[in-house]
Amino acid sequence: MLEIGSVIDGKYKILNQIGKGGMSVVYLAINEAAQKTWAIKEVRKDGVQDSQVVMQGLIAETDMLKRLHHPNLPSIIDVIDRENDFLIVMDYIEGKSLAKNLSESGAQPQEYVIEWGKQLCDVLGYLHSRKPPIIYRDMKPANVMLKPDGNITLIDFGTAREFKNKGQVEDTYVLGTQGYAAPEQFGGQGETTPRTDIYGLGATLYHLVTGHNPAKPPYEMYPIRQWNQNLSEGLEQIILKCTKRNPDDRYQSCSELLYALEHYDEIDRTFKRSQRLIFSAFALTVGLSAAMFVTAGVMHNKELGYQNQNYESYYEKANEDTNKDEFVEDIQNALNIDATKYQSYRLILSKFYANNFENDDDNTEFAKYNDIKNIVEDKKSDLKTADPYNYYEFCYNFGTYIWTSFSTKNSKNGAAYAKTWLSYVEKYNKNGKNNNATYENAQLIIGICDLDINSDNNKDARSQLNSNESVDYQQIWQNLKELNKAASDKESKFSAPIAKVMCYQKMLSVILNHYEDFNMIDNDEIEKFVDSVADNIKDVDGEGLGDEVKNADSMVDLVKEKIKSVENSRKDTGGAKDDE
Repeated sequence: MLEIGSVIDGKYKILNQIGKGGMSVVYLAINEAAQKTWAIKEVRKDGVQDSQVVMQGLIAETDMLKRLHHPNLPSIIDVIDRENDFLIVMDYIEGKSLAKNLSESGAQPQEYVIEWGKQLCDVLGYLHSRKPPIIYRDMKPANVMLKPDGNITLIDFGTAREFKNKGQVEDTYVLGTQGYAAPEQFGGQGETTPRTDIYGLGATLYHLVTGHNPAKPPYEMYPIRQWNQNLSEGLEQIILKCTKRNPDDRYQSCSELLYALEHYDEIDRTFKRSQRLIFSAFALTVGLSAAMFVTAGVMHNKELGYQNQNYESYYEKANEDTNKDEFVEDIQNALNIDATKYQSYRLILSKFYANNFENDDDNTEFAKYNDIKNIVEDKKSDLKTADPYNYYEFCYNFGTYIWTSFSTKNSKNGAAYAKTWLSYVEKYNKNGKNNNATYENAQLIIGICDLDINSDNNKDARSQLNSNESVDYQQIWQNLKELNKAASDKESKFSAPIAKVMCYQKMLSVILNHYEDFNMIDNDEIEKFVDSVADNIKDVDGEGLGDEVKNADSMVDLVKEKIKSVENSRKDTGGAKDDE
């Protein structure tokens, strides 16, 4: 152990011990010359069980943190390799762990837990977006520091690893903390992925909001309202989904989970409404069961006929509606009767694409996105069960609509929402019917969405991001070329003319906003690509696209002006290519 008052490496004076774990001791130290305090983590090389695993974890922790830059992560300052131990000098995080909060005051206020959950979604999403993705694997209250300003910092990366998707069936080591660790973290039950961290975050939220530690008897996470009826039904549903045993049943990304936490109150209302409907349906069924039993066979076909007539009536009325509130009411009535007919979902998208509701006072991208999502959220599972091919088509079309519709100002949020829906698209092949083109296009757009999710329109932020090699702009460029080719195909999945035009606009916007970042691509190649997009815009046939085509043409001109400006700048500096 380090001696209090000793000076390490000639500059770090040990002040006192501030933490101790099974593998390490943490000290508070000060660099007196710089008058700056640091935390020094000492890991001894001898007398440690499974020392090889410990050392691998330590190396992984230091290497990862050196490459990471996020406000909710500590920074590694120095690593000192001594004969008997490793010393890691890192940011000193003032505050106390959420585990300490739990031990002092028990269950935490729900609103605090939700806010911490959002911050943890953001930092885990950042880790998962690295190339390759980083899986944290040890999410628990003890590894989350609460600072005096109310923000949190994620610490201890000893069990984190980079995810290499090479078909590995399961992890080599069992790492993590029982109670918080996902089933796949235990030998023979699969490989850890970003969804593993979603399980750990769900278990952490459970402990924080209930005060019941899942790592202690009864070693089970009950619905949170079993402990406290005043807790949110929406938060209960979110935690239950996070901690599903099967990773496929959990949230599939941190952006999807973040969206749910931001709208947990909407889940509350949906849950309560569904419970009322279930109760009403049950009561009605009990009251009428005796009479209906006698005439069930005769009435069944008639009922189906009436339902179909009612569905068609609501659908036709919705098709003619120009008042948004009336359209929402009519299409929801149609879906309540039959949620498996794809024409309803197609009509929803076409109506909002057309954007011609007379009473649409709030016509922002967020409003339109929420309107569509709220209409289909409870019904899309019915479509997936009955018609998976068209379910994937809808998720793809909705995701593309979101991606192309959000303005530059809100592109980061739009990209996150789009990625959520595009991520629902899976490969499907049955009876000669497949969605290969849909799936491939979805993957291309997801790659471009990551640029907006992980990047920023601020030049300094982009510069820092590039210095960390966080974004593979060569891959983004390839995605743009493939997407342009796909959109120009006569059999394109961008079948609606307006969808094609908006897709071309979005591709041009990406180049314009991130032009300096594509410095590995020759100007001539970029110009050739822009000319190709311009030609494709001219080939789009469709009525009422005048304004959208003009916007796309204006975007072409702006990108060309940008290219010309950069070329002139390079000539002025002797023709050298800016690789910074």
